[in-house]
Amino acid sequence: MHPSPDISVVVPVFDEEGAAPALAREIAAAFADRDIEIIFVDDASRDGTLTVLSALKAELPQLRVLRHRKNSGQSRAIRTGVMAARAPVIVTLDGDGQNDPADGPALVQALVSGGPDLALVGGERTKRQDSQAKKVASRLGNGVRKRLLGDTANDTGCGLKAFRRHAFLELPYFDHIHRYLPALMLREGYQVAFQPVGHRHRQTGASKYTNLGRLWASASDLLGVMWLQTRSRRPDGVDEV
Repeated sequence: MHPSPDISVVVPVFDEEGAAPALAREIAAAFADRDIEIIFVDDASRDGTLTVLSALKAELPQLRVLRHRKNSGQSRAIRTGVMAARAPVIVTLDGDGQNDPADGPALVQALVSGGPDLALVGGERTKRQDSQAKKVASRLGNGVRKRLLGDTANDTGCGLKAFRRHAFLELPYFDHIHRYLPALMLREGYQVAFQPVGHRHRQTGASKYTNLGRLWASASDLLGVMWLQTRSRRPDGVDEV
């Protein structure tokens, strides 16, 4: 594995023993012509996720496996992976296999061709393979968030994103930050873009979120991000004299 890959693919997983190995192989195939590392962050899974991923390292030399000693949530797992990443470009995917890794290279291409001010290209899921209740709740939540934050995003819940590592590390960290990356990137003066990606049925495991849980967390998170937006002061560039 190259010590300085071009792309780091970061995948947070929690109790995804059934989905993780196939997803890792798909990622390797999707980026076969690129110099990448694949970082799975096991968020203290209670099943055999860590075991199956550790065994897979012999097959996929670009695979790295990190493990939280205590369950800390999806946002912390993403941040752990980004902190450990060695590439300037990060691609994130959900660990349940519903994001298609084949869509990843197109997001990366859009990011790197968009110039240095473009810091994030997010996927927007088409033909979502979720329950009707989840789709309605997501549509409502995205509409409220977009109106209040002005982040131009139609689907911040999509785990498939490509972004610049340095820009991510400039953002203030909090739990559930992964749903507010577009708004926070804009707050720092960067540009964001979006393009459609596929979505697949979950084949194994179970969702870690409920509609009620999302609603409770989103209410306080929205207020917090709105406050952060009001407290932003940018110098419009820095000159060394």
